[in-house]
Amino acid sequence: MMTTELRRWLMRGAALFPLIALAPCMVQGADVNTSANATVSANANANANANASTSSSTSTSTSTAIKNDGSGSTGSWPSPDKAIQITVPGPGGGGTGDTLARMLAEQLATRLKTSVVIENKPGANGNIGAAAAAKYAPDGYRFLFSWAGTLAVSPALYASTGFDSQKDFEPISLICDVPNILVVNNQQPARDINAFIAYAKANPGKLNFGSTGIGSSMHLAGELFMVETGTKMVHVPYNAPATATTNMMANDIQLMFQLIPGIAGQVKAGKVRAIAIMSPERSPALPDVPTMKEVGLPTLMSSTWFALLAPRGTPAPIIERMNAEINAILRDKDFRQRLADVGATPIGGTSDDLRKHLASEIDKWGAVVKAAGITIQ
Repeated sequence: MMTTELRRWLMRGAALFPLIALAPCMVQGADVNTSANATVSANANANANANASTSSSTSTSTSTAIKNDGSGSTGSWPSPDKAIQITVPGPGGGGTGDTLARMLAEQLATRLKTSVVIENKPGANGNIGAAAAAKYAPDGYRFLFSWAGTLAVSPALYASTGFDSQKDFEPISLICDVPNILVVNNQQPARDINAFIAYAKANPGKLNFGSTGIGSSMHLAGELFMVETGTKMVHVPYNAPATATTNMMANDIQLMFQLIPGIAGQVKAGKVRAIAIMSPERSPALPDVPTMKEVGLPTLMSSTWFALLAPRGTPAPIIERMNAEINAILRDKDFRQRLADVGATPIGGTSDDLRKHLASEIDKWGAVVKAAGITIQ
């Protein structure tokens, strides 16, 4: 059974909002390519297909000089002839992390005047991809786009993750925060939160909720929901959010505490039913869906954050340049609108902000996992 400590830390969605002031921003709805290992080249537009490339016509960016002092490569960075690779430790195909990473890669490609490739390496709650990224050469051409579950929760869940979030990476910047949303399939009778809670209480252990793995934000949001509402449901972990969503629509599972970017399209298309968003305010992506606070459940707040990191030893000038480019992207009005349209709230800030935030989150989630008795089976 979970304690009040779990409640407190799972409400971090509200606590994250002060961080947003570090670098104001938000994003504009555009079709985002979702196939694995797609190349986003300079000035690629939002409707570009996977592996498509277009040339850049304008950019205010300049190359960063890297001294040959043993800490990095010689010459200017980035080279227009060498692609930058961003590892996403989750599957392609429209998952939240993959979608957000591709949105960011598209903008970085334009600003840096070079191709940016997304590499999907899913598995073990993101540990496989993060462990691989930790071993890449720190040459300024390999980066990791990851999230709270992999970077802050996994260390408490696994005896060995294959990486150390704090020792194996150079933090670059927080990117954005995304709230969870309770969605059910259309076979379920409930159409609002009160009806859903009543149905769940009347059918203990009969409702199955899917997630992207033990310790993921979707899992912990479901655990929080059960504690706060006195309901009992069965957790079913998946390796990929798209598979869980497909199974939910087929009624193999009945509900999810999804992340908004990964489910907004299905909600709008009427393929699943949204019950309530676990954030203080309504989402521009789904403005008609009420918040848990609105329906009388203010403690049901849950979200996850996303960040960009580099292998330890990546030259400081490259870290600083990437941080500056990301914050410039997050200040862009059009990109802010695109983020808003998919349900994400921008954060930004300095690399040290991310370093401190990561350390704090690892401590917090370690306490949560211990208090909740969550284990990897």
